[in-house]
Amino acid sequence: MGGQGEGIVKAAMGPLLRHEDRYGGDAVASAARRIWTTERARLGPTADKGRAAEVAELAQIAGWLLFDAGRKHEARHAFADSHALAVRAGDRPRQWFALDMLAMHAVGTAAPAQALALSQELLTRPGVPPRVALLAHVRQARALAQTGERARAREVMRRARGGLQDSLAPRDPAWTWWVDETEVLGHEAAMLLALGEPAAAVPLFHRVNELTPPGRAALYHSVAELTAQTHAGAWPEAATTLTRTAHLLPTVSSTRTTTRLHRTLHTLNRSAPKWLSDHAHDMLRAVARPVHPALAQGNP
Repeated sequence: MGGQGEGIVKAAMGPLLRHEDRYGGDAVASAARRIWTTERARLGPTADKGRAAEVAELAQIAGWLLFDAGRKHEARHAFADSHALAVRAGDRPRQWFALDMLAMHAVGTAAPAQALALSQELLTRPGVPPRVALLAHVRQARALAQTGERARAREVMRRARGGLQDSLAPRDPAWTWWVDETEVLGHEAAMLLALGEPAAAVPLFHRVNELTPPGRAALYHSVAELTAQTHAGAWPEAATTLTRTAHLLPTVSSTRTTTRLHRTLHTLNRSAPKWLSDHAHDMLRAVARPVHPALAQGNP
């Protein structure tokens, strides 16, 4: 996640993004926020467009790291600032990225009306490249699932999957490099879970986990798979995923993911057979509770 900028973006944010990719965003979110706000304060009204675009990217990266750290209000502020700066710079690719991040945030905080409006704005903008449109369809499908519009959600997700058949086009911005089969498959599984079809979501999440290397994403997808297995009552499979998740917890710190894990473990503790609920109960001791009740809201 994140753009491929130059100057301070590459020098200061590059190491933070690499840390987040491997270890999660908790430890580096504050540093990213400080870099963004410091450079934002230095950005005078006469700054050239290139400088505004650079600070827009700083805001976008800070927003992503804050989002992973569970600091969702601050993340939304950063994404909104990134969009405003990208507009000021006349940088359409960064505008698209900021709108996509705002739509992601809306899905992640269970605000489907906002997500639908943002994805629609992306889809109706002239000259939107294929990979950007694909992401807009993914956000749209997730939001539709949250509103219970089963048929429309499935149709829009099919459209997103169809877009994967095309390779990256010359018009696709550089930041879309991470939009691949694993990304879309994970969102399709999350859509099915939101539609109340956990059994259908389980094999998709399992496939995503097979394709995901160790690190922050591995913990995120492992917890997602565990959540689906818990709701499906797939207890032997959940036990295996619980063990895999436990192995990842000591090295990854992502409040967005551990908040969800905390909820899932409570459900396991209440609903699973005793041999599994005891394991879930033991793991609860190793998972920090959300710092603030607001962090437990929404569907990551």
